[in-house]
Amino acid sequence: MPHVTCDDGVRLYYEEAGEGTPIVFVHEYAGDWRAWEPQMRFFARRHRCITYSFRGYAPSDIPDDPAKYGQDRVVDDIRDVLDGLKIDKAHIVGLSMGGFAAAHFARRYPARTLSACICGCGFGAEKQFFQQFQAEAKANAERIRADGQSAFADSYAQGASRQRHRQKDPRGFAEFVGQLRQHDTVGAAHTMQEYQGKRPSLYDFEAEWAACAVPSLIIAGDEDDNVLQPSLWLKRCMGNAGLLVVPKTGHTVNLEEPEAFNRALWDFIVQVEAGKWTPRHTMPAGASMFR
Repeated sequence: MPHVTCDDGVRLYYEEAGEGTPIVFVHEYAGDWRAWEPQMRFFARRHRCITYSFRGYAPSDIPDDPAKYGQDRVVDDIRDVLDGLKIDKAHIVGLSMGGFAAAHFARRYPARTLSACICGCGFGAEKQFFQQFQAEAKANAERIRADGQSAFADSYAQGASRQRHRQKDPRGFAEFVGQLRQHDTVGAAHTMQEYQGKRPSLYDFEAEWAACAVPSLIIAGDEDDNVLQPSLWLKRCMGNAGLLVVPKTGHTVNLEEPEAFNRALWDFIVQVEAGKWTPRHTMPAGASMFR
């Protein structure tokens, strides 16, 4: 089984398909390397596509030490995947927890980021919800340890932002939940506690987002309620970002609406590679806002 080894010795399982400009897909908390299959099949026609499992998600290593987890570590894992596969720079596409990682990778490693597609990103980031989100993440980690991953998966899948997926594609949703049940209890609990429960707010990096010139596309489902405002805020802050809101769609936008998602991501990457994805022109000082 193919693995890359991170600089701290943890091995990450990956799969790749296709040839061309690289695209790296970074999964959400409830996903793993399999969560990007509709994108791997589509984009591998013209790109070298890589999907991998986070540390704590089999077949990647599952460290027992909680200190081996966390947002900064996951961001560096993207770098280590690129290094392990001898890729200088790539398009980085992430959903939810992976969206946070993709955004921070663009901020910290802009020279290695051709573009960033930041999807379903921002849950718990708003200041009025931040402490509550952290507390709930830590409580969820204890639930996973106490009740086991399978029981937690069934409860976690009941979240409001998951129900459009269930309604639109019952077969696909059942597959999603089945895969979530398979996640390792130790890895799931450590990831929930150390990444979800300790990540800083997006709003703590306003100046850094403004300085980030990496071409970025932010995607949110319009029924992913806790993501909409942070996505709009991030679009306004980032130096070269666009925003797409997909109607009647919840959190797993790439699985709920794979055709729409693939078209939007394809168009974005084509514009980036043609040099046509450019920053917004600012209004001259003193100009009327009504013209």
